[in-house]
Amino acid sequence: MAAAGRKTAQAEGEEKVQRGIQSVEVAGRFLCALAAGRAPMTLAELADAAQLAPAQAHAYLVSLTRLGLIKRDHLSGRYEPGPLSLQLGMLHLDSDPAYRAAVPRVDELAEATGFSVAISIAGPHGPAIVRYVPAAAPLHVNLHVGTVMALAATATGRVYCAFEPRTRWDAIWRQQQPHVTAAAAAGFDDTLQAIRARGMERSIDTPSPAVSSLSVPVLDTDGTLRLVLTVVGSTGTIDVDWQGPVAKALQATARAISADLGQA
Repeated sequence: MAAAGRKTAQAEGEEKVQRGIQSVEVAGRFLCALAAGRAPMTLAELADAAQLAPAQAHAYLVSLTRLGLIKRDHLSGRYEPGPLSLQLGMLHLDSDPAYRAAVPRVDELAEATGFSVAISIAGPHGPAIVRYVPAAAPLHVNLHVGTVMALAATATGRVYCAFEPRTRWDAIWRQQQPHVTAAAAAGFDDTLQAIRARGMERSIDTPSPAVSSLSVPVLDTDGTLRLVLTVVGSTGTIDVDWQGPVAKALQATARAISADLGQA
């Protein structure tokens, strides 16, 4: 009887361990929903994903925001992954061959050109900067690791759309431009086709005045987009000509990274 009692107690103890901590699992559902989503989510959307009442969900989100796992946009009230989630993602990124190959070459590009250079990868809300090498001269634009680039308004975003499957970005693009017309959608498709043919895109004085940029894709051996490289500088100093020295250096860097991936 004593042995049977010990076995029963042991089985109950194992069951309790397997149940885990419910609050941790609920928090995980919030993070999974944000990771799988294509855009920042509302409180109601997150509550539905976590199978909670909105009031309960809000209490969890307050704590997750304090921890930095989630952040809330004060203008829209929507939620997205926070800085701590980004740091955890960066640890995983260190094992990505494309990112590892790009880092030293991007550092060299920034030093050679004298301009800021960003590496962006595909994120749940669009292309996100995962490395930013600032130029020595100050640049009046708020770019940093974690910045998500607008799809239509930035050269980085347009390159991303040109080389990523449409299913990855169409919902985000339409949310960013809720009143887009059929003519505007067709015009954007024409823009993407031109970018594919040219292999490069630029922005002049947009979306930030007096700031211009050039962007190129880094493609895998099978043509899959791995990274977007963007050189950014003051409009008065950076040469964004398609055949200019900055454009040639940027394209050479992208080709070198792609070649490294082919040899990996």
